[in-house]
Amino acid sequence: MSEWSFILRLNQPLTAEQANAFDHCDAFADGSVSYVLGPEHPSQFAVHTDPAELSELSCDIEALSFLDAVAQVARDIRLIPGLHAVSVRHDDTVTLGEAAQRCDRNEESLAALPGFPEPLPGPPGATVFYSWRKIAEFLRSIGDTVPETPRELAVADQVLRLAHELETLDVAPGTLRALGLPTGTP
Repeated sequence: MSEWSFILRLNQPLTAEQANAFDHCDAFADGSVSYVLGPEHPSQFAVHTDPAELSELSCDIEALSFLDAVAQVARDIRLIPGLHAVSVRHDDTVTLGEAAQRCDRNEESLAALPGFPEPLPGPPGATVFYSWRKIAEFLRSIGDTVPETPRELAVADQVLRLAHELETLDVAPGTLRALGLPTGTP
């Protein structure tokens, strides 16, 4: 199994009640999924949280594939009343291992490439991070094929967006079947 890192966007920011349910849900007890909870009265604070972060989960999931990892969190988040996943993305900040996973190379071969991008600034002894955007640009410049969006990420994102849209529409089961989609009934 591999560990897959991604950001899962929710249909809404977590409320205090949903955060409490999340904190007490066995599916999230291992700490592999985290959230940012905004203050109850944001106008009373000098520093404001980015509103987008309040609707996102940071995920580091062990699974056989990226799609399996996304599906696991998307399924588990539905255990919290009122929440569901609406999209998924990769973060730009990556470790060398995450970068290697995204480009189907190993860490050693990446680090050995002449001109490989420098790590992002950070405190001595801390985990070393890189900009995925810079790594992808570099790899493309030396002839590697690195898609703007990895295929599994694009598929997972499209499926989550479609599922979210279908929840807001009244679509007949026959129409869903004709489109090749499950209807939830045998």
